[in-house]
Amino acid sequence: MSERMSWVPEGVDTGKPSAARLYDYLLGGGHNFAADRELAEKFLRAQPNARTIARLNRAFLRRAVLFMMDRGIRQFLDLGSGIPTVGNVHEIARKADPEARVVYVDFEEVAVAHSQLILEEDPRAAVVQEDMTAPDAVLKAARDSGLIDFSQPVGVLTVGVFHFVPPEADPEAVVAAYRDAVPAASYLAFSQFTQDLQPAEMAGVVEVMKKSQNPMFPRTKGEIEGLFGGFELIEPGIVPLPLWRPEDTNTDDPDKAGIYAAVGRKV
Repeated sequence: MSERMSWVPEGVDTGKPSAARLYDYLLGGGHNFAADRELAEKFLRAQPNARTIARLNRAFLRRAVLFMMDRGIRQFLDLGSGIPTVGNVHEIARKADPEARVVYVDFEEVAVAHSQLILEEDPRAAVVQEDMTAPDAVLKAARDSGLIDFSQPVGVLTVGVFHFVPPEADPEAVVAAYRDAVPAASYLAFSQFTQDLQPAEMAGVVEVMKKSQNPMFPRTKGEIEGLFGGFELIEPGIVPLPLWRPEDTNTDDPDKAGIYAAVGRKV
């Protein structure tokens, strides 16, 4: 029997799992349904470290946003933002500058609906329902929001989402469209699953996600490097999640991180 809650839009099939709600579950959130939890348990059997990986990915998002804030970025375009949970971009950015502006982008109905509830009284943050692999539509919606000034540097975030972009969507062209829309001194933060780390577990995850509406496409370090054309990679380059500018001595095993992370500056 499908679940129905007050924050779930009419017409959403709660019996069909989604990656956004799976991620919410792994982070300990409450905006997920029985089908999402069932898929997440299969995910965890394939990759027992999945909850830690989700936490590490969220921590990378925080460090990347603060890094950009330190370099003058005050507006962010968060692609594939998912379900809002503690530690979202506008919360991180506002601690550094209360005037920071954020446009969240997602195509998943529950993620968008809940974002709208959270942001409805926030004049400096908005969510748009678009597919990040359709950059023209996303960029138009971001402009129409009145929150992103594309004549000024922008922080573009694709954190923990690009592994859902299939090869036939031309990933390099997708990234290039966002790169071309922002001025020099803008930044791109990027993280995604890779087969380079724990290949057996990654193969299991790919098999699990084939049965969902969000199949996964892990990429090698070389493939990810190819997405950064026109960007100067910030040190330490493309590395496992816990190795990207850690704030303290980190005890997490980089070889079990599952995901590569990187930040680039448009030149």
